[in-house]
Amino acid sequence: MTATTLERPSARTVRGHWIDDWRPEDREFWDTTGAPIARRNLIFSIFSEHIGFSVWTLWSVLVLFLGPAYNIDPAGKFLLTAVPALVGSVLRIPYTFAVARFGGRNWTIISASLLLIPAVLAAFLIQPGVSYTTLILLAAVAGVGGGNFASSMANINAFYPDRLKGWALGINAGGGNLGVAALQLVGLFVLAVFGAGHPGIVAGIYIPLIVLATLGSALYMDNLTQARNEKRGMRDAAREGHTWIMALLYIGTFGSFIGFGFAFGQVLQVQFAEDFSTPVKAAYLTFLGPLLGSLIRPVGGALADRLGGARVTFWNFVAMAAGASIVLLASQLRSLPLYLVGFIALFIFSGIGNGSTYKMIPRIFALKNPGDAHEARRLSGAVIGIAGAIGAFGGVLVNLAFRQSFLAYQTADAAYIAFIAFYALCVFVTWAVYLRSSGRKLAGV
Repeated sequence: MTATTLERPSARTVRGHWIDDWRPEDREFWDTTGAPIARRNLIFSIFSEHIGFSVWTLWSVLVLFLGPAYNIDPAGKFLLTAVPALVGSVLRIPYTFAVARFGGRNWTIISASLLLIPAVLAAFLIQPGVSYTTLILLAAVAGVGGGNFASSMANINAFYPDRLKGWALGINAGGGNLGVAALQLVGLFVLAVFGAGHPGIVAGIYIPLIVLATLGSALYMDNLTQARNEKRGMRDAAREGHTWIMALLYIGTFGSFIGFGFAFGQVLQVQFAEDFSTPVKAAYLTFLGPLLGSLIRPVGGALADRLGGARVTFWNFVAMAAGASIVLLASQLRSLPLYLVGFIALFIFSGIGNGSTYKMIPRIFALKNPGDAHEARRLSGAVIGIAGAIGAFGGVLVNLAFRQSFLAYQTADAAYIAFIAFYALCVFVTWAVYLRSSGRKLAGV
């Protein structure tokens, strides 16, 4: 299929929603044909991913409804939020493969429709007297929402030229991340209007939204033939040292964001029990951090486009270590205002770092494969899947760190010290690999 036929809207696809000719690095093609198609796919990708994030983080809100009638202690609740984070992180690998196997549009339809399973189950099965095993299984099923991010990012990465990837991936991820804050606002609404006795309403609200996301993907998204033909990308990416370095850095950014998103409400209720005696009081604050962290993620991508991803990531980890230090100090002083300032700073900087690290990935492989845009895109799409999976596992580690800290010391201070040490490690790795002058340095990451 030629670019000329692509310029006619009625002929831009073949075999339904498949696009055979896609050349985003060609400025003329992009300006006349590519940009509107990419923008439309981005919009519906964001919507589907947004709902996926909401379903994935359902249990960050549902645990607030599990009062004395459910007989679950704080350690048990932290486990309920760690389980979907774990399942979601594992699913990100096959979800990335799925884009190449089925096509971005086709897999978005499938992955969106799968969200109905955890939403319907949670809407009807969470009642006093339900076994803890059943709750663990319901939480695990919600993990399917975590896989959507990897397939969505790999798909959008293929649509945009290298010069716009930081912005596009930042917008896509930020819109998806907003699902965490949106869910917590839904939880606040249900708690305020219906009370803590109706957790199923939270999940039920998302059922029609999931249907809309599925229909929107089917009607308005496209598959790229070239993305489907990018074989063995995951295998080749796994052999690249930069893949594992970026996965480590993404644990620090996205792992922090999703881990804190799952845990924030519980930490407030346990650490400052006198200030948050009811779930609704905690819910008034829990949405703020994820909201700001999500909104600022595209800023991180845009700053990385302008200043360089490695430079932004380096200083961002410095800021995250400072934010965690403020939280630790506030915890020891029992200062709720200072605690909130530090925690919200952590959300904001994790959002900026999410954008800057994802900008680094396509840039690294563009520099390693000069003149071969297809190879750079093939590897960067695979690395996005690997880094996204391992980064999401960081959310599990955050919740387990909080759980162990409370079990061993009755405070979260040990967890905060671990976070500071990890951010310091990320500062050093970013400098040593991407900023330090050396003969092996990839200039311009």
